[in-house]
Amino acid sequence: MVELQIISKILQTQNIAILEDNLLTEEYFVEYGDEIRFILDHNKKYGTPPDKATFISRFPIELVEVAESDKYLVDTIREEYTYYRSTPVLQHAAELLKTDSNAAVEYMINALRDLHPDYRLGGTDIIKDANERYEQFVERRQHQDEWFFTSGFEELDTLIHGIQRGEELFVLFARTNQGKSWVLEKMCAHVWQIGFNVGYISPEMGANSIGYRFDTLHKNFSNKGLMWGKDGVDEEKYKEYIQELAQHNNKFIVATPDDFDKKITVSKLKNWVQQYKLDLVAVDGITYMSDERYKRGDNKTTSLTNISEDLMSLSMELQIPILIVVQANRGGVVDDHSDNAPELENIRDSDGIAHNASKVLSIRQLKNGILVMEVKKQRFGSVGGKLYYNWNIDIGDFQNVTSYEDSEPVEKTERKTRESRKQYKDKEDVF
Repeated sequence: MVELQIISKILQTQNIAILEDNLLTEEYFVEYGDEIRFILDHNKKYGTPPDKATFISRFPIELVEVAESDKYLVDTIREEYTYYRSTPVLQHAAELLKTDSNAAVEYMINALRDLHPDYRLGGTDIIKDANERYEQFVERRQHQDEWFFTSGFEELDTLIHGIQRGEELFVLFARTNQGKSWVLEKMCAHVWQIGFNVGYISPEMGANSIGYRFDTLHKNFSNKGLMWGKDGVDEEKYKEYIQELAQHNNKFIVATPDDFDKKITVSKLKNWVQQYKLDLVAVDGITYMSDERYKRGDNKTTSLTNISEDLMSLSMELQIPILIVVQANRGGVVDDHSDNAPELENIRDSDGIAHNASKVLSIRQLKNGILVMEVKKQRFGSVGGKLYYNWNIDIGDFQNVTSYEDSEPVEKTERKTRESRKQYKDKEDVF
C-alpha cells in the first residue's frame, strides 16, 4: 500500500523530491517497479513526472488520496523493503544452522551489512558556509519586514521583536476563558491588516463567529451587538464596512475540523497552507490535532509532543509562523492577590510543547479586568517581560497600562464602550 501512496503523492504534487531526498530507488518498489521506472524515466526526459492522465493511460490502476507525512511514507517503505530483503537471508541462515552453525553466523554477519538501509544524513558546514550567514544578517538588517510580522501589540513587539516569519512555533497558553483565543485572533487580524494571507483553524467556533470577532478586533464593532443582533451596531455603517472589506485581495481563511474530514493533521495542514498560499497559520487548540506518528501505547503527552515537533518542522519547511493555543492545567490557577500568569510547567498534558516552541506567551485575566501577558520562553531573547492591558472585550480594545492597579484606562475604555453601544445596557462580558 505504501508504494502506491508514494506514487500517488508524486503524481499529486508533480515532484519526485520524496525519492531524491531519501535515496529511494526503484528497488524499493517491489510491487510497482514498472510504474516507478516509468515515472523516473519521464522525469529524466521531460523534467517533470507524468500527469495523472498520462500515467493512468499506461497503468490503469486506482490512485489514492494521500494525507500521510513524507516521514511516515519513507519510514514505512524502508521497513517493508528491509523485511522483504531480510526474509530470504534468515531462511538461508536457518538452513545452514542445520549443518554448520559457524558458517550460518558468518553468512548472517556479512549479509546483514548489506541489508543496512542507505540513509542520507544532512548537515551544514558553518565554517565553509559562513558567508551565507553574513548575507542573511545583512538581509535581516535591511529588510526587517521580510523577516518579522508585527504582532498587533506594540508593547509586546518591544519584548519579542514581533513574530518571526519562519522557524516560529508561537504558543499562547492560559486557563479556560482567560482571553487566549481573543489574543490569538487579534494577532491574526493584524497580520491580515498589514497585507498578508492568514489561516485560522477554529475547532470550537464556526466561520461566522470568528468573522464577527474579526470585525470587532478590526473596527471595534460591538461583538454582542453582532452576535445577538441587538442595538449597539449601526446597520448602515456595518454594511459599508462589509462592502469595503470585500475589496481586499489578501485572505483570512477560517477552517473547522469538518474542513479536514474531522482529522486535523500536520500533513493536511501543509496542503492547506499551500492551497491558499498562507503567510501565517493559527490553530486555536493543539489538542484538536491528530498525531500522525501515533503508535499503539502512546499516551497523550507523547502525541502532543510529536504534534508540536512536527508543527515546528512544518514552520521551518514552509518558512511561515505557526501560532497555537494551549490550555493550562489546574496548577495554572494563580492566587487572586497576585498578578502572575501560569508558568511553563502548567502547560496541560505535555511539557514537550514548551520544549518545541520558539516563543511562549502566558495569559491571564485579572479580577479588575486587566489582561496580563508574560513572556515565558523565547529562543532568541530574554524572558520574564510582563505587560498589562485594560481589555474591553465587547469592542476588542486593548489599552496598555503600566500596572494592574492602574485605573485611568478603565474609565477611558468604559467611555468608548458607552459611545459604541449607545443604548445597549446589557453588562455581561462573557461571550
